[in-house]
Amino acid sequence: MIIGSVTLTQLSAFVLTARLGSVKDAATALNVSEPAVSQALAALRQHLGDQLITRNGNGMTLTPAGARLLPVASQMVALGAEAQAAVRVAQGLPTQLRLVTDSVIAEFIAAPLADAFAGRFGHQVETSSGVAASAEMPVLIGNRLADVALGPSLAARGFGLVSEPVFRYKLVAVASPRAKLRGSARGWPWLVDPSGIDPGSDTSALLRRLGVPEPQVRVFPNQTAAWAAAADGDGVAPGVAHLVSHQVRRGQLRVVETHATPMEATWHATTLSRDCRPGVAGSLRRFLGTPEAMQLMREPRGGVPPSRFRPPVYVTIWS
Repeated sequence: MIIGSVTLTQLSAFVLTARLGSVKDAATALNVSEPAVSQALAALRQHLGDQLITRNGNGMTLTPAGARLLPVASQMVALGAEAQAAVRVAQGLPTQLRLVTDSVIAEFIAAPLADAFAGRFGHQVETSSGVAASAEMPVLIGNRLADVALGPSLAARGFGLVSEPVFRYKLVAVASPRAKLRGSARGWPWLVDPSGIDPGSDTSALLRRLGVPEPQVRVFPNQTAAWAAAADGDGVAPGVAHLVSHQVRRGQLRVVETHATPMEATWHATTLSRDCRPGVAGSLRRFLGTPEAMQLMREPRGGVPPSRFRPPVYVTIWS
């Protein structure tokens, strides 16, 4: 979509770079290359005759013109997403639900949950899921680039978001039954999925409580890979207690005690405020309170690795 010679692609690149603080993070959220975001920003700068965002020792800083543009550009990006949704309705196409989650929920729960929700509407709802860091989620929801975030509470992040608790769980530490762990937990090798290096995640909060230094942390592509390495004796892995229980029952892993575990935590569903969120987002929020959804979060029937998911922004803005 073109506004004069400014495109929504350029505006979305600017908004996400400004909100997330780097071209790299914006590219990750948009599921495009860094050069693609840089080119979009360069085109916008050239057209408007202003740098908009500059880099300094503390990161990215908005110019006066960039600061004035940001709220307007955010509204344009949001309206662009709403325009696409309106056209889909007029064409008789399914309503889109764009769900964004952390990596653990994406790996185990997002797919069966989205499938069960869509199944209630026949062919009238089409779901897509994406993985995002906790800092990205409010930006995606606030700019109408995703409809619902499932993961940590985001209510304090601005954008008028509403975060409601939907499922309580416990984080535990697991290791090989043969592992001989010595010393305090902060000195053990810790094996984590990508959520372990997301400062806003519960896994990261657990590592901070234990005082684990960065050199003791190894990151794996997903939770299953981290658990497999722990089962091989490579270290200790955090895990959602009810999701790792199968490996514990089979004797592949054992729960190890630390002063910070089991740690109580909660998954939240985050949307725009009730008067602003799409109807399908409200429908999913209500579905998350049903016995069927609760059972799927306790005992998911399947799931796919995070690599199988594409962030919903890719579908909305860059197609």
